[in-house]
Amino acid sequence: MPQTVERVAIVTGGARGIGAATALRLAQDGYHVAVLDLDERDCDETVHSVRDVDRRSVAIAADVSDEVSVTEAVERVTAELGPPAILINNAGVLHSSPLSLLSSGDWQRLIDVHLTGAFLMTRAVHSYMVEAGWGRIITLSSTAAVGDRSRLHYASAKAGLQGFTKALALELGPHGITVNCVAPGFTVTQMTRGVADGLGVAFDELAAERVKSIAVGRAGTPQDIAHAISFFADERSDFVSGQVLYVAGGPVV
Repeated sequence: MPQTVERVAIVTGGARGIGAATALRLAQDGYHVAVLDLDERDCDETVHSVRDVDRRSVAIAADVSDEVSVTEAVERVTAELGPPAILINNAGVLHSSPLSLLSSGDWQRLIDVHLTGAFLMTRAVHSYMVEAGWGRIITLSSTAAVGDRSRLHYASAKAGLQGFTKALALELGPHGITVNCVAPGFTVTQMTRGVADGLGVAFDELAAERVKSIAVGRAGTPQDIAHAISFFADERSDFVSGQVLYVAGGPVV
């Protein structure tokens, strides 16, 4: 059911995959959606999908790891759609590397996009939410947060985002802002297809191996993750904050 109050959502990394599915789901829920990604042109399809359900949308090029870029993007969202009430910290990068081959540059780049990006985006939007006395901040973690072979930097960033979520929930709760985290398991996206390429295996082979350990017997879809995000964004989830929801088709150990 659409929300009774029209609100603006920002989805970072919204050009494809989980971000694109989330933008569409939030539009179906009644929100206007700003779609942020590195290349504005890559967001066209997502923007059109939002507009197709009669919601307003804008594509904005933004590097979430760059403070100036984030500030300019949020200012443009506010000018073109209105003050942001919902933030989905979804932008991310992923590649595999054992510790012995992990460069400091690769480590820093991944931390900058995932962890610093979530910080910069949240800091840029939270004042609008405080002023309104209502807001939703939802950040994408991963099952990698409990450990992930050959992806030390990714696991560290995703675990950090869970701590980020819990600390921020305590700070912003008195202002009517909830802060939650969705942690996907193995999900079919362009990013996970890239993992297969990096390992030199066919994606279908990688997926079949991963599915063996998933209780429900299938890989996740971007829509599965978007449904969970939709729950946290809803007005009716007002008493849920500081939580990490693993959307992984089974227990995470």
